[in-house]
Amino acid sequence: MAVHVICFFQPGCMGCMEQSPINYEVAQALRMDIEEIDAIKNPLYIKQYSLKATPTIIIEKDGSVRERFEGVVHREQLEGAIRKYL
Repeated sequence: MAVHVICFFQPGCMGCMEQSPINYEVAQALRMDIEEIDAIKNPLYIKQYSLKATPTIIIEKDGSVRERFEGVVHREQLEGAIRKYL
C-alpha cells in the first residue's frame, strides 16, 4: 500500500508557514503528495490523531501511523523518514 503523508496546520501559525515550503520540496523530490489539512476547519482530525500542536506531520502506511512529528521538521529529517516506508 502507498505511503500517505499528512501535515496538519492552522492559519497564522508561524511554524506552519515555515513547514509548507519544506513539504513542497520533499514532495517534489520524492514525487509524491503531502496532504495539508487545516486542523481548525477539520476538528474531527484533532481527536482522531490526538493533535496537540501544529504543524503535525503524520506518516501512514498500510492504514496505520508509522511516524509522527510535532513542530517544524527539516527537509533531511522528513525526507529520510518518508523514504523508510516507500
